[in-house]
Amino acid sequence: MLNLYFVPSTASMVPHILLEELGVPFQLTRVDRENNAHKAPDYLRLNPNGRIPVLVDGALVLYETAAITLHLCDGHPTASLLPEVGTHERAHAYKWLMWLTNTLQTALMAYFYPERLLPTPDPSASALIREQAERQVSQLLGQLDAELARHGGPWFMGVAYTALDAYVFTLCRWTRGFAHERPARDWPHLGPYLQRMLARPAVQRMLATEALPQPWV
Repeated sequence: MLNLYFVPSTASMVPHILLEELGVPFQLTRVDRENNAHKAPDYLRLNPNGRIPVLVDGALVLYETAAITLHLCDGHPTASLLPEVGTHERAHAYKWLMWLTNTLQTALMAYFYPERLLPTPDPSASALIREQAERQVSQLLGQLDAELARHGGPWFMGVAYTALDAYVFTLCRWTRGFAHERPARDWPHLGPYLQRMLARPAVQRMLATEALPQPWV
């Protein structure tokens, strides 16, 4: 059985949503990050980086959210959570998946963990990094909003729901506490899109299982 190591409200939400969408048997193992379980030897044997999530699929141990996303999609092709291999649409899906993990998520990590970018603790410098990261994320949200406006479809790739929607939803949710820039919910196309995501039964099951309080976005 698939086993997802997760922490509520982190990047593990992406594969958690996808597993709910697929409707396959899986189990969840919560990592006690508050007590540094992600740095414990047992967990580091799964992911030497000490990051969340990890997916165990039989003998396969996989980390990196984008890699887990692709593995779940490739392992369940009839679910059509990505366009067909070899098509232009598939290439664009790869592009956006890499953009989400390498560009938007990286900027959000600077927003949440500015101290990681500093050699020594410096509250003033951390505050400046956080403000700059918030501005950068706002610009990136504009790209997501523009893409939804461009094609006019209900989901990020257009008419069809894909694995990218789980990723876009998760990262947009992380902006809900923005103090200086518009959170994703306040953008003209992202706002209604996020409400459509919240209406999906798989997303509702994920929110309930992870016991996430409102506001959800």
